[in-house]
Parts: sequence; structure tokens; C-alpha cells
Amino acid sequence: MNSLTPPNLLATPQFQTLLNKCIHCGLCLQSCPTYAVFGTEMDSPRGRIALMRAASDGRIELKGAFQKHINLCLMCRACEQACPSGVQYGALIETTRIALERARRRSLIEHAIRWLALRQMMPHVGRMRFAAWWMRLYQVLGVQRLVRTLNFLPKNLKNMDALLPRISARRPDYRHVAPAIGQRRGTVAFFYGCIQDAFLAEINAATIRVLQRNGYEVHFPSQQTCCGAAQLHVGEEILARNLARKNIDTFLIDQYEAIINNAGGCGATLKEYAHLLHDDPAYAEKAQCFVSKVKDINEFLMEHLHVPPKGTIKARVTYSDSCHLRHVQKVIRQPRDLLRQIPGVELVELKLPDRCCGSAGVYNLVQVDTANAVLEAKMADIAATGANMIVTTNTGCHLQLMAGVRRTGLSTRVIHLVELLDQSYAAED
Repeated sequence: MNSLTPPNLLATPQFQTLLNKCIHCGLCLQSCPTYAVFGTEMDSPRGRIALMRAASDGRIELKGAFQKHINLCLMCRACEQACPSGVQYGALIETTRIALERARRRSLIEHAIRWLALRQMMPHVGRMRFAAWWMRLYQVLGVQRLVRTLNFLPKNLKNMDALLPRISARRPDYRHVAPAIGQRRGTVAFFYGCIQDAFLAEINAATIRVLQRNGYEVHFPSQQTCCGAAQLHVGEEILARNLARKNIDTFLIDQYEAIINNAGGCGATLKEYAHLLHDDPAYAEKAQCFVSKVKDINEFLMEHLHVPPKGTIKARVTYSDSCHLRHVQKVIRQPRDLLRQIPGVELVELKLPDRCCGSAGVYNLVQVDTANAVLEAKMADIAATGANMIVTTNTGCHLQLMAGVRRTGLSTRVIHLVELLDQSYAAED
């Protein structure tokens, strides 16, 4: 994540230092979802690091097989947890993706799609809501049912349709502060996201209600924008930096106890703003201040659950970790502890709770076959638990797992953890 220009991006001393931490032990292999799918060295973290080293030394070019194997990485960062040497694989793969983007020429179609999605849609809440309105119309009029019977659609479009949730007509009103219920214990700001707000608005509504129940006044800074995660995933670091600056300026205007988010991927990116802007003299210190306030809803509630849920929810539940919540934010215990506090909930752990579901930002849209293979393994693990609810804490995972449930025919509901808490509170009334 730096602003150096090619061809030196992979040859900097900083990048070389990160590369040299890898001792090629191979302990990362079994944690890698793409290695599990392909069984090939070049589709493992160790193999990709070998490719990076070869590109850094000028022995191979940033195209062809190099590009293929680097782009097949899910960036789930499970390998970091398995590594005994502390290799910062996330920093390596992000820098390499940026180098790839700077070295290649995009087609006009790809350029147009990126311009529309990453610049004209995701950073603008109103436009995302407008797109969701059209998608809801697409569902209500029955067009979606017709489309799903067609066999000639490209697999990318079929996968996009499979990921589309049932869109709610009701949305939170961010124009007004949500007051605390009962004893007022503090003031927080809510980062409501772009995809989450547009397509899973009921999760944001539940998040607000749960915070209110626990005595928090919830504010919604109106100039907030996309976190930049999708942009970073595809190497658009300049755009991601600009989004980060806008969010920092927006949330630091007022004094909040915390900046709350409810999506593991978004939160991981928000918490890495200090790294993203470490060489920006105008924003480095402000980014540090911003990051110090960012809290995932699960970690915040475990520290501030002033009103424990008491309503009984009879459910056999399995929890599917968000990769970026688990591996980047290190929020692992808190969601499980919250689930155990809900009366009637039986938590059944997955055999491989740290394994990716295949969502990975835009991965399930651009690497459809591999994403579906990773999802198939995740759904088999879920089916073995016998759970009737899959609890998740990330937007992309939520959509991917809903598609997996439809694909496999499981009679299982996908739900965000805050929705389950919200239901428990409602059951008390």
C-alpha cells in the first residue's frame, strides 16, 4: 500500500523485508482455500510468495501465469494465523495486486464496469439505494423467477442473480439521531456501509435497535462513504485512499465514544486506514485517531452489553466466521459469547470455522468457479452440524451463504448475529 510507481513497486526494501520473512515451511498450505481446491503449489501462499520473489527479482513478468495465480488468491489471510514467522501476507498480496493493476492494460468493458461500480455507485448511498429499488422491482414483478429458469445466461450473471437477497422495502432513517432507550450510556456513530445499506437494510436496522437497547444514542454522519475494501481487493489503492480520507473527515468532526460497523470486511478496511495513509502527512495522525475509535459491533457489545437479551430463541445455530473479522480484526470469541447469552440458542461449531466461504469481496463475481468450489466445501461443513440457522457477521458472507443455502437446498436460515439479538429483545416485550 504505497504510492511508488512501476516497475519498482515489488523491488522496494520494504517489500523485500516482508518477502524475506517467509521461511518456506509450508505450514500455511493446509489453511489456504485455493490450495484445498487445486492442490497446486502456485495456488498456495508459499507458492504465491515464490512468484512474488521471482517478479521482484525481474525473473518473471507481471502477466500470464503470475497474474492468474495471484488473482486466484481469496485474500482471506487465514495463512497469517498459521504462519510461525509472522509473514504479513495481506500486505504482500495487496501490494502485488496494485503492481499488477499498474502494469496491465484493461479492456474498455472492464474499465467501464470498474468506473460504474467502484466510482459511480458504491461511494454514493443514494445511487446504491436506487439500484436496490430496481432490484426489488425485478423481484416483485417476478422477473427474477423467469431469469432463473434461463440456461443460456453467462455464469457471471447467473452468479450475480444467485447472490441477490430478498430486498426489503423498509430502510433505516439516517436523517435523525436514534435516541438511547432507558439509561443513556454514551454516543456512538454508525458506519452503515454501501452494499449492506442497499441490500441488507434490515441488518442495519437491527444493529441500531440493539445499540439503543443498551443505552446508546446512535448518530449517522451524512457524508460517510464506501470503506474502500472492494477497491483495495482489485488494486485501486488511489481511490481507496480518497474514500478513507473522506470517511476520516466525516467521522472526526464530532466526538463519539466509538465508530460502530457490523460487517467484518468493512471493519477490517476501516481499521487499516492508518496503514493505508501512513505516508500522508496530512492524514497519518488523523487516521490513527479514527482507527482507535473503530469497533466491530460484536466486540463493542461484549464490552458494553448493559442489557443482556432475555427473550428465548429456540434454535440450533452454527457460526460462520467472516475471514476479515477473524483473521484481520481478531474478533473470534466475542460473537460466540454473544450467541451463548441468548436464551434457547444451541451453538454448534463448524469443523473448519476458519475456512473461507468464497465471497472475498468481488471474488465470487470474477472467479465464479473457484468461489463456488470453496462455497461447496463450506456448505458441506454447515450441513454436518444439523443447524437450522447460520449466523454470520459480514455482508459478502451473508449473500454468499444465502446463495449456498439455495444451491444445496438446505432448510437453513442465514441471519446476522445482531438480528438474532434483536429478536431476543423483541421476544421480551
